[in-house]
Amino acid sequence: MKFGKKQDKVQESDMTPMIDCVFQLIAFFMVLVNFAEVDQNRAINLPESTLAKPPEEPPESPITLQLTRNGTVFLAGKEMMIPALAGDLRIEAAALRADGRSPKASLVIIRADANAKTGQVQQLIKVCQDEGFEKFALRAKYLAPEGQ
Repeated sequence: MKFGKKQDKVQESDMTPMIDCVFQLIAFFMVLVNFAEVDQNRAINLPESTLAKPPEEPPESPITLQLTRNGTVFLAGKEMMIPALAGDLRIEAAALRADGRSPKASLVIIRADANAKTGQVQQLIKVCQDEGFEKFALRAKYLAPEGQ
């Protein structure tokens, strides 16, 4: 019996398509993370509450207003005083109407600093109501009750 000489060849697969997919996924998630952080200003120190809970489902098209301790408001990264906010809210309301939605149905999320004055929060809500917005949500940090 004659045995032939076997050639040991290692089968290598081309990893290029898999590496391309991984880089595309990384780029996709980096873009998503950057958009999510636009709505949160690190200068805002939210009040703490044991009653705070996350929403059951995310709102469809929220408008996030961030009230600082000195009474200025951030809307889409732009800082302004509360009375000057009316013009930008008017533009937001017009964009919602053009998209077939009502400002009354849109949720305005207010992230007020823990040291912001209550009167400023009320003034902010009043300006929003004057422009046709009716639904509001106040944000706070969850503080676990002692013993949990």
